[in-house]
Amino acid sequence: MRVEIWSDIACPWCYVGKARFEKGLAGFAHRDDVEVVHRSFELDPGRAKDDTELVTDMLARKYGRSPDEVRAMEANVAANAQAEGLGYLAEGRDHGSTFDIHRLLHLAKARGRQDELLTRAYRANFAEERSVFDDSVLLDLAVESGLDAEEARAVLADPEAYADEVRADEREAAELGANAVPFFVFDRRYGISGGQPAEVFAQALEQAWKDRPVTAAGDAAACDADGACEVPGAAARNA
Repeated sequence: MRVEIWSDIACPWCYVGKARFEKGLAGFAHRDDVEVVHRSFELDPGRAKDDTELVTDMLARKYGRSPDEVRAMEANVAANAQAEGLGYLAEGRDHGSTFDIHRLLHLAKARGRQDELLTRAYRANFAEERSVFDDSVLLDLAVESGLDAEEARAVLADPEAYADEVRADEREAAELGANAVPFFVFDRRYGISGGQPAEVFAQALEQAWKDRPVTAAGDAAACDADGACEVPGAAARNA
């Protein structure tokens, strides 16, 4: 069985949702027969490569929130992340274009190191004081993930390397009706949107394995295509 996960490194609920999905997968009897593929989805596709700002500044500007309201929003996400055993910096993080990260993740997929790179990129972005919008940091993360330094450097230097693959993933997301991430698709039959609890993912895996429709419980937090992350995510969708 194949599970495809559309996500963006800038999405905190993707970070939390990945951990919750992995907990659900860990208890699945057929976990060794599940192939997990990470797909690209940019929350801010129009942002220029060199256009970075503090996450808190972006949230305040985008939603017209006060500094106290932004801090409360981030504290809520931090509490959810920490409940999953994840580190989370509520202040001081950067926000910028994730296109290069997605391109590098496609290289990592081709070399069998995609999950390793994604895990390190999430940790660097949300839990460590390392800006994933800096090429030198991305190169370090690539090497730490087992990629060849020269090959990774060549991809970062060529803006068209793996660009078509990123755009193809994003077209597929639109065709599947995904307007928020994380978005999980099971064998191209069933879909779940949002960072659902681990128990929901465990049930989804069981149902998908038995070829039964998946029903996700309630709304869950997600980041939509406009980058909104404070609103609960959409209900489960049929792929």
